[in-house]
Amino acid sequence: MSQNLAGKVVLVTGASSGIGRALALSVAEAGASVALVGRSADRLQLVANLIGPNALVLPADLADAAAVETVAAKTLAHFGRVDILLANAGLYIPGDVADGDADTWDELVQVNVSSVFRLIRAVLPGMIARRSGDIVVTSSISGHQAIQWEPVYSASKHAIQSFVHGLRRQVAPDNVRVGAVAPGIVLNELWGYDDLNEIDAKVAAHEGLRSQDVADAVLFMLTRPPHVTIRDLVILPQNQDI
Repeated sequence: MSQNLAGKVVLVTGASSGIGRALALSVAEAGASVALVGRSADRLQLVANLIGPNALVLPADLADAAAVETVAAKTLAHFGRVDILLANAGLYIPGDVADGDADTWDELVQVNVSSVFRLIRAVLPGMIARRSGDIVVTSSISGHQAIQWEPVYSASKHAIQSFVHGLRRQVAPDNVRVGAVAPGIVLNELWGYDDLNEIDAKVAAHEGLRSQDVADAVLFMLTRPPHVTIRDLVILPQNQDI
């Protein structure tokens, strides 16, 4: 099956590191133009330098609703459309509720949930009008079962799962595909892994995924024949006992 995305315009959030960076580089390698969204302009530029002239750098804090709207507007103004939205940006907060910081929870919900809703709302009318489009949201295994050491994060991903399932059914008649990728442990900065030797050792022990593993799974979802929608793709390291 071809993994050619030539001519497609892809908007990737959380593109400066981890899964988002891997997603951006993978879709660019498959021929797509890419709008790169993240908080760090410098880190986004490093990714853009690897992609070349088909990359648009859009620094933004997705906890800010106005910034979300601006990202969508600038992408549409620059490229004219969005064919694929990869809503990947997310915050991770573990810990006991009794000891938690409610303000940081609010920020998590803004990024993990509200920004996803808003970005999809911004690009969806164009997809419906063209009767073509793909939306893939980065969820988590925590969206499929509540995990006691991360209840707020789990709640945000449960919200994403519910939204994806409902939205998919709304827009299926418009030839827009909607799905979620739900990884287990991914050995990147979000989870506190930046030592390459440690990452290699955990991969060798089948205890974690690389960001590229998730990007490969998403590319598989995007390149299925038009009549195929992968609603949920759960991807775990082979030895994650969950």
